[in-house]
Amino acid sequence: MQKIPFEILELQGEGYHILIDVCLFDQSFKMVLDTGASKTVLDKTTLLQSGIPEEKIENTNIVSTGLGTNSMESFILELPTFEIGSWKVRKFITAVLDLSAVNYAYQQMDLPPVIGVLGGDILVTYAARIDYQKQLLTLRDRKVS
Repeated sequence: MQKIPFEILELQGEGYHILIDVCLFDQSFKMVLDTGASKTVLDKTTLLQSGIPEEKIENTNIVSTGLGTNSMESFILELPTFEIGSWKVRKFITAVLDLSAVNYAYQQMDLPPVIGVLGGDILVTYAARIDYQKQLLTLRDRKVS
């Protein structure tokens, strides 16, 4: 079990986001932990701006829904390693979408952009526990069966 600290961000009276630090391609980013998201998703623009080669991002020819639309182009990316604090998984395949609406909202609140959203595919698979009082996310080292 790995215990990973997080921060709770108050969104100007609009609720809260949980932000965690992640490491992708040996770079540090902030990511939103979202218990309502079915999948972990990365932002295509932020990936490209951080130097991830576009040829690593594969088009799926699938249209995704969510984030206020039902016609979003969807991509996939294999991460050699995906690190959240001391927790690590190798060869993780994740969705890549246009999360500019999320990052635009952050920009309007003078907040730095996020690389994406941590969703249920990791939270459920690795038996996540969220302790809001201690601001800790606990993930198992191995998948639950």
